[in-house]
Amino acid sequence: MPHLCVMNTVSQNQLTSVCVYCGSSFGSDPAHEAAATRLGQIIAEAGLRLVYGGGSVGLMGTVANAALESGGAVTGIIPRFLEKREVMLETLEDLVITEDMHERKHLMFQKSDAFIALPGGIGTLEEAVEMMTWAQLGQHKKPVALANINGFWSPLLELLDHMRAQGYIRPDTEVPYLVAKKVEDILPMLRASVAGRAPEQTGAVAQVSDF
Repeated sequence: MPHLCVMNTVSQNQLTSVCVYCGSSFGSDPAHEAAATRLGQIIAEAGLRLVYGGGSVGLMGTVANAALESGGAVTGIIPRFLEKREVMLETLEDLVITEDMHERKHLMFQKSDAFIALPGGIGTLEEAVEMMTWAQLGQHKKPVALANINGFWSPLLELLDHMRAQGYIRPDTEVPYLVAKKVEDILPMLRASVAGRAPEQTGAVAQVSDF
């Protein structure tokens, strides 16, 4: 994968595109599908471009179709070996097929000003944590938001608190992230972060009990 330079590609501190990580299935909580639908609508209504994994199934397809149906611009990025498994959304005007996962993730990073993690499985977890790690290591300054719908990400927040308590996340190596209970709160938090204002909730101050 190409070397990542320290950068914040948010044009003039304005949000123009957001990457959404989420499951390729629906999960067991109907609130997750509803949140994915609403998030896609909100992104489109805000005039932002949605960047996502290129599939048409599960929450992944839900957020993309909701954005499209609301008149939004959508970029799908999918590796060739997942075209059938994730049922590539072939109707997209901006669809990129990559050779592997590394290229997919790097392009998603390059094309996005911020990242949102809806509920999902281990792939969603890995993608969100990787963006948090790159930010922690100073490789980018783009905000990462966890959509903590019905407490879905609370176990991860508890684990991060445990890492702090055990001394593995120190004040000088804090992991930057935002947490939102409702999808309606996400874009205002991201915009505040991009503009250099302190969001209401960040990884440094949010407690698991708050969510």
